[in-house]
Amino acid sequence: MTVTRATVKGQVIIPARLRKKYNIKKGTRVAVLEGEGNVILIKPLSDDPIEASRGILKGDTSMTKALIKERREEAKRG
Repeated sequence: MTVTRATVKGQVIIPARLRKKYNIKKGTRVAVLEGEGNVILIKPLSDDPIEASRGILKGDTSMTKALIKERREEAKRG
């Protein structure tokens, strides 16, 4: 565990070991989230918007499969 202090502006230094591990560099965007209890989470965000959005629309059903099924049913009805 590393202990650090907050500045007057509330800034906190992320230890070098963690910056290297999570590839946090100058300008890296991070999300600050509240966990349960007195926990604050800092999550590095991807700079690649495609990579960052990967998997957010996953659901129980494939949209392609649902569309194919719908088209087959339409074809049966004529």
